[in-house]
Amino acid sequence: MNFSDITLEQKQTALQELHQVKELFASRGWFPGTSGNLSVRVGDFQEDEFHFAVTASGKDKSVHTPEDYLFVDQNGKPCEATRLKPSAETLIHCEIYRKTGCGAIFHVHTIDNNLISEYYGKQGFVPAQGIELIKAFNIWEEDASISIPVLPNYAEIPRIAELVPGALDVSVPGILLRNHGIYAWGRNAFEAKRHLEAFEFIFEYTYKRLLLEAARPLK
Repeated sequence: MNFSDITLEQKQTALQELHQVKELFASRGWFPGTSGNLSVRVGDFQEDEFHFAVTASGKDKSVHTPEDYLFVDQNGKPCEATRLKPSAETLIHCEIYRKTGCGAIFHVHTIDNNLISEYYGKQGFVPAQGIELIKAFNIWEEDASISIPVLPNYAEIPRIAELVPGALDVSVPGILLRNHGIYAWGRNAFEAKRHLEAFEFIFEYTYKRLLLEAARPLK
């Protein structure tokens, strides 16, 4: 689908979804400074041609302006004439869309996801087992376990983007960057939000469990 074939209604729907999610996550303090980025795909998906709305670079996400978002193509290039620049990590969004065909991707920085990604960074994944919120990923087995991938946080974004395809797990809709933040995605904005909230619960749970275990007196 060409960008010109995408209707005004489709564009407005994507922007409204981003506005609502940005406002909610900002109220939770998930965008310290100008960190984090959000995107919602618009129109049909083809691996070699797709488009999405993404947060503009360097914006304070606790406020709303007419220049908070722009539309980009499968290579992260603006689809329309604009002075805005897409978020620096847009290339990572491109790779996730290309490999999953998802409908939305949300990336936030929190204390818990930073600490957990650093703690398990050398291991390359965060293990989680028997945590109720794993069910948010449609994994219903009793005492289910998952491994959440952790990628190195290189300064050069293309180096990170190159690693994304090999790290993807179809059953785990998220990737951590070490000491940086979580990318979570879903078929639509609602599902991506659910997945992100589940990951954040798992990270907080895991962090506090590690603290309890460290505080347990030796026998």
